[in-house]
This record gives sequence, C-alpha cells and structure tokens, in this order.
Amino acid sequence: MSLREEARAFLEESLSGPFAHARGLGGPGREHEGHELRQAWERHLGKHGWTCLAWPERYGGRAASLEDQVAFHEEYARADAPARVGHIGEGLIGPTILEFGTEEQKERFLPPIQRGDELWCQGYSEPDAGSDLANIRTRARLEGGEWVITGQKVWTSLAHVADWCFVLCRTEEGSQRHRGLSYLLVPMKRPEVEVRPIVQLTGTSEFNEVFFDGARTAAGNMLGAPGDGWRVAMATLGHERGASTLGQQIGFRRELRRVIETAKRTGAAGDPVLRDRLVRSWLELEIMRLNALRMLRSDRPGPEASIAKLYWSEWHRRLGELAQAVQGRAGLVGELDALQRLYLFSRADTIYAGSSEIQRTIIAERTLGLPR
Repeated sequence: MSLREEARAFLEESLSGPFAHARGLGGPGREHEGHELRQAWERHLGKHGWTCLAWPERYGGRAASLEDQVAFHEEYARADAPARVGHIGEGLIGPTILEFGTEEQKERFLPPIQRGDELWCQGYSEPDAGSDLANIRTRARLEGGEWVITGQKVWTSLAHVADWCFVLCRTEEGSQRHRGLSYLLVPMKRPEVEVRPIVQLTGTSEFNEVFFDGARTAAGNMLGAPGDGWRVAMATLGHERGASTLGQQIGFRRELRRVIETAKRTGAAGDPVLRDRLVRSWLELEIMRLNALRMLRSDRPGPEASIAKLYWSEWHRRLGELAQAVQGRAGLVGELDALQRLYLFSRADTIYAGSSEIQRTIIAERTLGLPR
C-alpha cells in the first residue's frame, strides 16, 4: 500500500469516529474553533505516525520523500481534516532544532512535538521591531545557570495556548542590529510570562502580546551559539516560507472551495468577471503549491523564500476580497460567517511575518542583486 493510500484510509476511518466533528475546524480567523478537540486530534495523528513525516525515524518521523509528503498534504485537504494546532512546532522550530540543536536538545524537544503534547509559538516581532526585526530590544542575561529574559513581543500567534516559545533576544550588552542576538527556547507556563490577547476585526484573538518580566529558561536551552541568533532565526524563516506552506495550503484549498460553492449558490459564478477571478485564484494556488515544492528541494531556502511569503499573502488577501464579492450585499450584514472572517483576517496577511514591502526589498537586493 502506498503512503497516499495508507493516509487516505487512516483519515477516512479517523474522521468518521470520535473526530467526526473535527472536520473543517480551524483556519485563518477561526483558530478558536474546537481547540481541545483539535489538540486531541494532533495527539491522535502523532500516535499513529502522521506528524513530522520528513523527520528522521529516530525522532518519530518517517524520513518521508518529498512525493510522499505532498501526497499526505493532498489527502489531508481532501478529507477536510481540521487545521493543525502543532504546525509551528512541526514546521518551524522542529526543523530548526534538527539543524542547529544538540543531541540533548533534540531528545528533549522533538518527541513532544511529534506526539502533539507540546505546542509552540514564535517570539520574534516587537513594538519597534516588526519588519525591521534587527531592532530587537528584548534582552536576556545569564544568571545562576539560567537565562533571564526581559522584554515584550507582539503579534505572537497562538501564544495563549503555547507551552514553549522560541525567542530571539539580545544577549550581548551594547550590541546593535544583527549582532549580539541569541535564540532561546523559553517555557510559557510561568508566572513571569504574561500573555495579553489582541482582539482582531474578526472578534477573535489569535494574535497576542507577550511580556517577559524576568522569565527564566535553562542555560542549555539556547539554540546555536551565543550571538548566533540571527543566523538561526533566518533559518527558521526559511522553513516558515518554504516547506511548511504545504500544510498552510490545506486551509487555502478549503477556503477556495467554499468561495466557489458560494459563487454557484448566489449565481455569482455566472458573472464572467467573477468567474475569471475564480479561475485565476485556482491557477495561482497551483502555482503556490509548485513554488513550495521548489523550496522543499532546496537544502535551506535562502532569500528567494521571500517569494513564497509575498506570493501567498497577496493571493490570500485577494481571495478574501473575492469571498466578499461572490456573496454580494449579503456579505455586508449579519453575524460574521466563514467568508466574512476570511476577508477580515486576510487584511493582515501582507503585514505580519514580514510585510510585502520588506519582502520585495529582500527579493530585489539579495536575490536579484539590485542596488539598495
């Protein structure tokens, strides 16, 4: 039996039993839906070997080929399985630990990610260090065998449910810009860590502010060498903008399918202009998939990974606008439905994780070699 056939059988059986109500839950602007059920689903996936497929077998993965990874993601989308709650652990910090971590760090942190027992969030952006990430001011000092962290992070996705956070902070006194930064793995369930939800246009709070008031983590929880945080952080962004987008596209396909179904129901599909936009969205999503596959074939995505971020964020925002267009006037009234949430949430896509303007600058300077 091929991995595709094995995945299809597993998903059909699992989503027909206790997890039947998990179908279609979650997604952009809907991260609040069924969190406990979706974390139970994450553990179910881990127990049966369906998380972290690309990881080495010794850390719970399958060392799956690129083709098999793609097959699983396609079957997952076809089954309308719920949005993953462990994608930051599996897609971002997990591969970074595999690349930079010590054997002790790998043994400590990778198995709980694979099992779905520990969830992660990303501590990068700050009030004065968003797209200009090198302006980070959060600091950490070594004290009694522990790093003591003081500072603030913002726009921290899923911090309110995370167990751990990978934090980019300044560990060298007097350092500036890219120098003197380190990459720490910090527990979130501590009294010195305060999470304040940021209520969005959707009325939900997927984003958060995080305040570290003397938060502590073991000295051994630094990934890479002291002062090497920028290099490690950029590697993580490479994973974020490359391979992990295959999982993200599961939700995108589900949303596009809902937009097309709505267009048929409202008659908007009969409008030649809207029909052209629907076809274009489908084609562009296929291009997005192919670009993600290209990134996967690279040992480590470089600056060209910014192409992926720029592409998917602009596409998703256009999809949100299209979702409103196919609803007509009905999309302007009543309580928020899935398509209205898509429209509102997608307004942020071209800002967070590096704005479109910043991505174009990176592409121009670092990939095309244009002058600053």
